[in-house]
Amino acid sequence: MLPYNSSTLSIEVSDFILNCFVRSPIWQHWLSLPLSLLFLLAMGANTTLLITIWLEVSLHEPMYYLLGILSLLDVVLCLAVIPKVLAIFWLDHRSISFSTCFLQMFIMNTFLPMESCTFLAMAYDRYVAICKPLYYPSIITDQFVGKAVLFILARNTLLTAPIPILSARLHYCGNNVIENCICANLSVSKLSCDNVAFNRIYQLIVAWTLLGSDLSLIFFSYTLILRAVFRLKAKGAAAKALSTCGSHFILILFFSTILLVFVFTHIAKKKISPDIPVLLNVLHHVIPAALNPIVYGVRTQEIKEGIRKLLRRVGESSK
Repeated sequence: MLPYNSSTLSIEVSDFILNCFVRSPIWQHWLSLPLSLLFLLAMGANTTLLITIWLEVSLHEPMYYLLGILSLLDVVLCLAVIPKVLAIFWLDHRSISFSTCFLQMFIMNTFLPMESCTFLAMAYDRYVAICKPLYYPSIITDQFVGKAVLFILARNTLLTAPIPILSARLHYCGNNVIENCICANLSVSKLSCDNVAFNRIYQLIVAWTLLGSDLSLIFFSYTLILRAVFRLKAKGAAAKALSTCGSHFILILFFSTILLVFVFTHIAKKKISPDIPVLLNVLHHVIPAALNPIVYGVRTQEIKEGIRKLLRRVGESSK
């Protein structure tokens, strides 16, 4: 750790120290095991789901392709964040190199909006399936999924890539201790000797524009879906329609809720412990990843059947 004083202003920082839960060190002790279990659950469940969608021909449909994209994004986000946090908790390995820190920042800033954009594509899929069922086969196709993937990659990469690039171009001299478990842009950039006002304003505008527009369109889609569902007169049609989109809505609601809680706690950080936003930021990278495949696996008959077939194949091959 380099003390911040006038004699060190000319020294460029080559690595950072992640200092987790400064005011609540006991949290590391209590969070180590639950976080490890959540990480293993997220990795195992998402890997199982991806393999099932890949091997089961009956799941080669746009709706399941979108679910596979969501699982892949969850896996990348988890691998980018949680192993380093666990290394800090279990082994006290707090050092992170300059390049690794900004790579992690890039993944977090890019893949999180990609996730919300994928939720938006899934909401549109359910909207067409319920509100325009006759047009579903001609609208929601493999080509639609391909275009959605290109849009998700292009929009989020182009708009969020400047965030870590701007931070990496700043001069870091003196203090290299990040008061966080991860390389969040605001936590890292405040260590710079330069003016970071533009960096912070850009991140704020991009975050609210991308996530805000996605979540607004998602909830608008589900408003239309609910209105259409309650107009269905066929016996059991409403319950069936609600069941098909219930999994999506539960996960979207959880995703948006924990994100909003994190934002508001960060805004009100003077009134709460600074460790609370840090904790929520870490949990937001693992809890949705652990819940997504479980909710879909429990609520979707086709996926449950695909997993059973996969387990039978594994059992037969091991004999």
